[in-house]
Amino acid sequence: MNRLVVRSVLSRCLINNGRNFNMLQSPELAAAVVSNLRLYSQTQTVIDRDHDFGSFRWRRMMSSAAEPASKAPSVKQKEAGAEKKEGGGQVVPSSYWGISRSKVTREDGTEWPWNCFMPWDSYQSDLSIDLSKHHVPKNFVDRFAFRTVKLMRIPTDLFFKRRYGCRAMMLETVAAVPGMVGGMLLHLRSLRKFQQSGGWIKALLEEAENERMHLMTMVELVQPKWYERFLVLTVQGIFFNLFFVVYILSPKLAHRIVGYLEEEAIHSYTEFLKDIESGAIENVAAPAIAIDYWRLPKNSTLKDVITVIRADEAHHRDVNHFASDIHFQGKELREAPAPIGYH
Repeated sequence: MNRLVVRSVLSRCLINNGRNFNMLQSPELAAAVVSNLRLYSQTQTVIDRDHDFGSFRWRRMMSSAAEPASKAPSVKQKEAGAEKKEGGGQVVPSSYWGISRSKVTREDGTEWPWNCFMPWDSYQSDLSIDLSKHHVPKNFVDRFAFRTVKLMRIPTDLFFKRRYGCRAMMLETVAAVPGMVGGMLLHLRSLRKFQQSGGWIKALLEEAENERMHLMTMVELVQPKWYERFLVLTVQGIFFNLFFVVYILSPKLAHRIVGYLEEEAIHSYTEFLKDIESGAIENVAAPAIAIDYWRLPKNSTLKDVITVIRADEAHHRDVNHFASDIHFQGKELREAPAPIGYH
């Protein structure tokens, strides 16, 4: 009611150019008009503010898609400088949802060229390891594992003969499977039973990654033919599923098989080195990826690469025989310290 009185008074004042303003001479009416004017002013301010906020939100939503175009030129230049061009002139963004890799350099300050591994993943291989160690079969499980590996070697010898580059490529596609399978199953077991793994998940996944880097190095040296790629696909599919089942049924058998596989790998790489030394295989320069991964000198050769790979296989041999021994003692892997970072 009071608000209507105020509006009518104001409208009359405006219509009559202020001539009828003398009607406010009554003190009571003047006080009511003044107080209502104040209330009306405050209410209108809040309403206007709400309307402004609502319109601001609407304008912000409507213009969000076009916002990058309104950035300052300096910002655009910065973002353009953060992008990297690859083959075919295609521009690839260097970040996704604000996640971008910081600048990584080598020890000499040059830019790190690899995305598949970082400088902290590289290492110097321990060449002092005993290459002649052999786990003598002691029971039925050991003998079964040993004979299985020997049978697996027969078709490999017939197919590759002394083409040790192609043999090594095939070997690494198989050797990188057990660590991934074992690490995956231990990971799932840890989740199911709410138990720590004792570091064995990390140790087995490190082994799988190391074997994969062996393969990446061999691919730089040996370009596989189409039928060799098809053979890799077939062998990996069969071996993965068989090893998966074996590891579920008997982890001690699975690790023992891998231990004997690594012994065969040591033998194959030793024969590889003999052919390099005799000149049957050219001792070419080491690939750049191998130099950075094993921290080799810049003038390293194929012989140096095969030497460090063979040392890695010897470490894998010892780790898997050790894991099998733990199971033979009736214990779980988590009860023994895992050999992490042993490369």
